[in-house]
Amino acid sequence: MCGIVGLFIRDPALEPQTGALLAQMLGVMSDRGPDSAGFAIYRDAPPGALKLTLRGQGPGALDGLEAGLQAALRVPVSAERHDTHLVVALPAACEAEARAWLAAQRPGAAVVGAGRRIELYKEVGLPAQVSERFGLPAMAGSHGIGHTRMATESAVTTRGAHPFSTGLDQCLVHNGSLSNHNSVRRSLEREGLAFETENDSEVAAGYLTWRMRQGASLKEALEASLSDLDGFYTFVVGVENGFAVLRDPIACKPAVMAETDRYVAFGSEYRALAGLPGIGTARVFEPEPARVYAWERA
Repeated sequence: MCGIVGLFIRDPALEPQTGALLAQMLGVMSDRGPDSAGFAIYRDAPPGALKLTLRGQGPGALDGLEAGLQAALRVPVSAERHDTHLVVALPAACEAEARAWLAAQRPGAAVVGAGRRIELYKEVGLPAQVSERFGLPAMAGSHGIGHTRMATESAVTTRGAHPFSTGLDQCLVHNGSLSNHNSVRRSLEREGLAFETENDSEVAAGYLTWRMRQGASLKEALEASLSDLDGFYTFVVGVENGFAVLRDPIACKPAVMAETDRYVAFGSEYRALAGLPGIGTARVFEPEPARVYAWERA
């Protein structure tokens, strides 16, 4: 099962509603994945800053973290708390030092996403409840993706929830199953990638990160995945300036898209899109198998 959604805003006047629309889409997909939910939303950090989204693993894991990190790095650090997650903005040049300090001093604060624009949140619970806990309906942004999970292959945990992020400003949600993810994981680990879970979706995200580190565009990385990743799947991938969709060559997992002058939207089912503004006049279509669909902001 599982439900995936994506929303790319073309009209800047609609950006203040991005979070509310994405939350609505996620909520509709609840019966496809009631175990856990997560989303990534893209909005700007202060100039020259990098954002780290941290998930607190246990009571007090995030308490005083902003002050401790600022004292250790001796640079301005700001933070915004969202329930069990904390978004920290700091100078981009300090990323490696910040990660080292967190690993040594705050092992209970896991980095779940990093980049100039991405914020990533996920937790166990119904999608509507997760959205409310993190304040998604009030968030503005240029685009976002989300996932509702039915854990058929592993335990219901926050770590196993989607999205998975393995590169700066990059994240992936996935509906389906990969049959060769263990062999791909071993190959990627030899290339220096590390994985936090046994989830095949994290392997797919890592594969795309590896390809793009080699110089491929997101579109080229997804096209290469058609040969290297075996299984049945639909991917929705977010990057700093846009998002992309790919279905496997058989395309047995449901998918529908809607396109207007104001937005492009993706959902596992049409009902996820039915509440969007102007949906009645949108171009609604089913994405073709083995074809990459990608949209970017200027």
